[in-house]
Amino acid sequence: MVSPESSSMFSDSTLAPFKTWHTLSADQTLQILDTDSETGLTSEQVIGRQQQYGLNELKEVPGRSTLEILWDQFTNIMLVMLIAVAIVSAVIDFRKGNFPKDAVAIFSIVILNGMLGYFQESRAEQALAALKRMSSPRVRVVRDGKMQELAAKELVPGDIMFLEAGVQIPTDGRLVEAQNLQVREAALTGEAEAVIKKPSMELTEDAPLGDRLNMVFMGTEVIQGRGQVIVTNTGMTTELGRIAEMIQGVETEPTPLQQRMTQLGNVLVSGSLALVALIVVGGVIKTGSFHSLEDLLEVSLSMAVAVVPEGLPAVVTVTLAIGTQRMVKRHALIRKLPAVETLGSVTTICSDKTGTLTQNKMVVQSVQTFDQVFQVTGEGYDPVGELQLITSEQNNTISSDSEVLERILTACVLCNDAQLQQDDNKWHILGDPTEGALLSLAGKVGLFRDIHNHKNPRLAEIPFSSERKRMSVICQLQDHENPECVMFTKGSPELILAQCTSVLVGNQNVLLAEADRQIILEQNNAMAGKGLRVLGFATRPLTILPPEGEEESAEQELVWLGLVGMLDAPRPEVREAVKLCREAGIRPVMITGDHQLTAKVIAQDLGIAELDSLSLTGQELQKLTQTELEQKVEDVSVYARVSPEHKLRIVQALQKNGEFVAMTGDGVNDAPALKQADIGIAMGITGTDVSKEASDMILLDDNFATIVAATEEGRVVYSNIRRFIKYILGSNIGEVLVIAASPILGLGGVPLTPLQILWMNLVTDGLPALALAMEPAEPAVMQRPPYNPRESIFARGLGLYMVRIGIVFAILTIVLMVWAYNYTQGTPNPERWKTMVFTTLCLAQMGHALAVRSDTQLTIQMNPKTNPYLWGAVALTTVLQLLLIYFPPLRNFFGTHFLSFTELSICLGFSALMFIWIEMEKVVYKWFINRR
Repeated sequence: MVSPESSSMFSDSTLAPFKTWHTLSADQTLQILDTDSETGLTSEQVIGRQQQYGLNELKEVPGRSTLEILWDQFTNIMLVMLIAVAIVSAVIDFRKGNFPKDAVAIFSIVILNGMLGYFQESRAEQALAALKRMSSPRVRVVRDGKMQELAAKELVPGDIMFLEAGVQIPTDGRLVEAQNLQVREAALTGEAEAVIKKPSMELTEDAPLGDRLNMVFMGTEVIQGRGQVIVTNTGMTTELGRIAEMIQGVETEPTPLQQRMTQLGNVLVSGSLALVALIVVGGVIKTGSFHSLEDLLEVSLSMAVAVVPEGLPAVVTVTLAIGTQRMVKRHALIRKLPAVETLGSVTTICSDKTGTLTQNKMVVQSVQTFDQVFQVTGEGYDPVGELQLITSEQNNTISSDSEVLERILTACVLCNDAQLQQDDNKWHILGDPTEGALLSLAGKVGLFRDIHNHKNPRLAEIPFSSERKRMSVICQLQDHENPECVMFTKGSPELILAQCTSVLVGNQNVLLAEADRQIILEQNNAMAGKGLRVLGFATRPLTILPPEGEEESAEQELVWLGLVGMLDAPRPEVREAVKLCREAGIRPVMITGDHQLTAKVIAQDLGIAELDSLSLTGQELQKLTQTELEQKVEDVSVYARVSPEHKLRIVQALQKNGEFVAMTGDGVNDAPALKQADIGIAMGITGTDVSKEASDMILLDDNFATIVAATEEGRVVYSNIRRFIKYILGSNIGEVLVIAASPILGLGGVPLTPLQILWMNLVTDGLPALALAMEPAEPAVMQRPPYNPRESIFARGLGLYMVRIGIVFAILTIVLMVWAYNYTQGTPNPERWKTMVFTTLCLAQMGHALAVRSDTQLTIQMNPKTNPYLWGAVALTTVLQLLLIYFPPLRNFFGTHFLSFTELSICLGFSALMFIWIEMEKVVYKWFINRR
C-alpha cells in the first residue's frame, strides 16, 4: 500500500505511468494527483498537464506506405530474374530488328504477379483504428468548481469525471463514489457479466484487472447506476493504450506458405543461374570464342523462363481463395489469404471459454432443497425440459406440486426483473442472464412471469446492491383463499442463510438448528465445487406491508427454501470437436478471464483437461519468468483470470516451444494475442471490431467446432498446394533439361522460345493445376498429426519426386527430339521438330495431371466425379494446344508449325508414356509396401 505521506515520491512525470492506483484509497489518489473531488483541477493545472501528457487518445505507429508495399513485390527474387530475362530478350530482339514479343509477355507476367502480391498485402491494419472508436466523444467533468462537458480527448490526470448509465468510459480512473454502479468490462477482461463497482476497496498490487472493483477503464461501458471518478491515466498509459502498444509491438511473421514459397524461389533461381552460367561458359569453352554468345544467351533465356513457374503465384492465390469459399460454407471467414493454408499446420488451439466453448447462456443445472436434489434437463433459454428428483435408487420426473419446489420456482419468477421472450420460434432474454436462467427454469414447469405478475402483483422491492448481495420483493398472493403478502429473497446463500430462522421441509416450517446450517453450507460448497453459480432462496409471510423506506427491516426471520445452481453450459457439439482435435494431434487449451474453478469444470467436461491437469491463474502466471512459463505451458490446459499481457505471454511461450498456435478471442484484451498467434481467430457474433481487425479468421457462429472444420480445410489446401507444385515443377525441370540438351547434342537452335515456355507455364500447367486445387479431402486427413509447419517445401519426398519425374520427362522428350530432328531434316519445313517437342511436352503434362491426383491409387481406381474440373481442364488445355498448331493466327504468333496426323500421333504416343510411367511407379510402390 502507498500512504499519503509517501505521495511526494510521485512527480508529475510519473503520474500517468503509475499502475497501482487500485492499491490506494480515494483520498490518497486525490492527494497524489493534487486535485479536489468538489472543485476539480484549476485551469492552470489543466493547461500544464495537457502540455505534459498530451491528448487523451491512442497514438499510431506509421506502417508501410503504399509505395513501399508495391516496391516490395518487385524485389521478389523470381520476379527480379524474370525482369532481367525480359531486358536481355528485348535487347536481342531489337538487335535482330524483331518486335520484342517475348519481353512484352514476360513483363506482363511480372506486372500481373506484382499487382497480385500487392493486393494481398495492401489491406491496412485497422486494429488501432477500431480501438480509437472505443472512446466516448463527450464527458462531464468539474473544473474550477464548475460542471462542464468537454471532448474526451481533453481529459488529463486529476480531472474529476462523472459517469451515468449508457456512458462509454473514455479513460482510466479511481472511483471516489458510486451508487449501484455496474460496468460491462467484457471487451477488456473477458468477463461476461457486468461488474459492480466498490469505491471503498483497497486492493493488493497483484489484483487481476477483473477484480479491480475500485477502478474504471477506458473502452468499458456503464450499464447501471452512476459514479464519480478521478482520472488517473490517459491515452497510451491506460489499459486500452497498453493493449494498443502491444498490438503495434507484435511483429507479423511470414506464414509457413510464404516461407516455403520464398525457399522455393531461392532454390529455383539459384539453380537457374547455375545452369545459365554452365551453358554460357561451357559453350564459350567448346567454341573457343565469343562468336556464339548470342545463341548461348538465347538458350539461357529460355532455360531461365522455363525454371520460373510464372503461373504458380496465381494458382496459389486462386487455391487459397477457393479454400476461403469452402470455409465460409462452414461458418469461418478468412481475412488474410495465407491463413487458409496456415490453419492446416496448427498444433495448439487456445480458446476462450464464454461463447466459444460454452453457449454464453446461464442455464440452471440443479435445484436443492434441504432434503431433495433436482436435476434440470434442457438447453439454452428454451423453457423446455424436466426437473428430475435424484435419489439413491431412482430418477423420477417431478412436477411443481412439491411444496418447497413450488415456492422456489415462484420466487424465481417473482423475485426477477428480466423478461423471457420468444421471437421467430427462438427464446431470448431481456435483462440479466442469471435472472433469465431462473425464468427459463420456472418455464419448464409452466410458470411464466407475465401470468404470475398479473396474479401476484409486486407491492414493494428492495433492489440488489453490492453491499447487500441480495434482492427481495414483496408480493400479494391472489391464489390463496386469504390473500396475503409474501416476501421472496434471492442472493448470496451465506448472507441469506444468516437471515433465516427456519427451513421449509415438505410443507412445514422447521426450526433451523446450527447443524442444519452446516448441512446447507456444505450443499452450497458442493455445488460451487462443480463450477456452478449458486443462488440461495428464502421467503417470509407478512401480515402487513412494511412502511415505505423500511422494507429492509422485514428481511429477517426468513424461511430457507433452497439453492439453485446454474452454469454457462458447454456447446453440445464442442465435445466431439475436442475429440477430433486430439485425434488430429492438436492440443486444445482454455484461456479465459473467468474464475479458475468454473473454467476447470468446463474444461474437464469437454475433455480439454483431465482431473489432474495443471491450471494457472493470472496471479500465479504473473510470478513466473518467461523461461519458467515456457517450461510449464506444455502441461497446462486451463488458464483463468488472465489479463491481456498474460495471453500474449502464453502464446509467445507456446511458440517458443515450437508450437503452431491458433488463438481465439472476442474482446479488446485479446487483440495482442490474436495478432501474435500464428492464426488469430475472432468471434463474429460477440467479437469487438478491435479483435476482428487483429485476426486472420472470424468465426461467423462463434463456435469452437468451426475451428476444427476450418483446420480440416486448411490441411486439404496444403495437400493440394503440394500436389500442384510437384506437378508444375516436375514439368519445369523436364523443360530445362530438354532445352539444355539441345545445344549439347548439336541440334540446330533452341527447341522452345520464351513465349512458348510462358504458354506452357501459364496455360498448359496453370489450368490443370487450378483443377488439382479442387481435389477433395483425403479420408484420414484428420486422423494424423499436423505436419511440421517449418518443414521444407521439398519435404516428405516431394523434392525427389520432382527431380525423378523431371528426368523421366526429359529423357522421353529428348528421345523424341532427336528422332524428330533427324526425321524433319531435308524436308521443306525442317523446323517442325521444335513444334513436335513443344507439343509432346504440353500433352505429356495432361497425363501427368491425371496421374498426380494420388500417390498410391491408380487413376482407373479413382472416381472421376470427385474432381470433374480436372477432366474439363485436361480437355480444354488439349484443345487449346491443338489450336496453336492448326489455327493460323495463333500458329504465326507462337511460331509453331503445321504437323501431319502421323507426327501428331507420334507426339501423343510419347506423351502417353509419361502417364504410364507414373502409374507403374504406383504399382511398384504398392508391391513393395505389401512385401514389407
